[in-house]
Amino acid sequence: MDLTDELRGRRALVTGASRGIGAAIREAFLAAGAEVLAPSRAACDLASLDATRAYLDALAGPVDILVNCAGMNRLAALEELEPGLLAETLRIHLESPAPGMRSRRWGRILNVSSIWAGRAKARRGAYAAAKAGLEGLTRVLALELAPDNVLVNALAPGFVDTDLTRANNTPEEREALAAAVPLGRLAQPGELAQAALFLCSPRNTYITGQTLVADGGFQCR
Repeated sequence: MDLTDELRGRRALVTGASRGIGAAIREAFLAAGAEVLAPSRAACDLASLDATRAYLDALAGPVDILVNCAGMNRLAALEELEPGLLAETLRIHLESPAPGMRSRRWGRILNVSSIWAGRAKARRGAYAAAKAGLEGLTRVLALELAPDNVLVNALAPGFVDTDLTRANNTPEEREALAAAVPLGRLAQPGELAQAALFLCSPRNTYITGQTLVADGGFQCR
């Protein structure tokens, strides 16, 4: 198979594709020949269920691949959580669109999670709760959609060199993060995009209900 054409004829919807990992996934899918829908927040506000439904209802034609990459990570200790912050975080991470693929008996859904779904770090309660819920939802959807050949997986990055990582960590903290990774560096978004491409491509025929951790060996220590 020519990997530059492995998604030719497939239509993908990628949320959170304006920057970071989502943008890298969008570019990888385009390079593989897919038609990629990458709505802005103004076009599809995932914090609003009505706005999400309106966007999906307006789509012309089916979606073969869904990548839920949109997210938010506002740092706050439990007593600092603003009213509604936890609920908004959960909505964005857990109530993203899941287009119907069953009738066509082919589909790929990828939920972008995080290593913080299974590890604890101070001031990330809302984020960790949302990502842990996302991985649980991934497993349930994999069971429900397996009879119709729709594969559902999660991708859990570790430390990635993105705008969000730079916003939440000082240069000194980023150096410390890189030193904590056995590979000695942060991941680049494009590296995560290649993992996403495999999980969402026809090459993946039997992996479903799994969370692929891409952390440079961080959790091995």
